[in-house]
Amino acid sequence: VQLQASGGGLVQAGGSLKLSCAASGSRFNINRMSWYRQPPGKQRELVATITSGGSTDYADSVKGRFTVSRDNAKNTMYLQMNSLKPEDTAVYYCKGDHGWSSWWGQGTQVTVSS
Repeated sequence: VQLQASGGGLVQAGGSLKLSCAASGSRFNINRMSWYRQPPGKQRELVATITSGGSTDYADSVKGRFTVSRDNAKNTMYLQMNSLKPEDTAVYYCKGDHGWSSWWGQGTQVTVSS
């Protein structure tokens, strides 16, 4: 299974971006898909998670601003990010977990200017 993240870029504070994470090489819907981020000089942190059934969970820092969704038919997960803040600047990674297996996508840079 390979995960491909895309959609990052440079945006002004208060703006929006939508990230995508496409899974390939899988014949099944990955049980749990997640977005993580790693700000400069900091550890990677969990941002949002969505199960194949659509249950979601968010870090407190993004609740009310970010929305995670997925299209099981396309095996793709999304992260709609609104009201972006400079502290949201990070490399964003997607991750898939299914049983004992897990996979990481490459990162996509999100930079929010003040």
